Amino acid sequence: MSYSEEYKEHIEYTFNAFCKLVLRNAAINAYRDLRRKQEHEISLDYLMSETSYEPFTTDTYFEQYDTPTLFVVKGKKVIVGSKRLADALCRLPEQRRIVLLMYFFLGYTDIQIGREYGHCRSTANYWKLAALKQLRKEWRKTEHEE
Repeated sequence: MSYSEEYKEHIEYTFNAFCKLVLRNAAINAYRDLRRKQEHEISLDYLMSETSYEPFTTDTYFEQYDTPTLFVVKGKKVIVGSKRLADALCRLPEQRRIVLLMYFFLGYTDIQIGREYGHCRSTANYWKLAALKQLRKEWRKTEHEE
């Protein structure tokens, strides 16, 4: 099917007008986003002039604040670096503590934990959720003690 030259020219002009409209709206959106961003940002120079001290930071990647606690689960050593977490774990019954350590530290799945104890996956999942609930309570108790 052949189109006339006038029709082709009309299509070109229509497409040209459409492209200009899209570009114009995109530019308006970009300027609007930039303005919103500038309204919410504060210059570092302004912040520096408001403080009387030089801001700095230090890296604390390798500093040990607590002595790590060692748990032995299924013949494997699990080291817990946080004293607060270790205290909360120690307050749990042994089976619940072992289930949590197996799942979160040793990477066991619910199926594997269930097989270790001779139960199904859903039972192991129930044990894990109950242990997490009790651990949360113990964690909150240690929070109030500090």
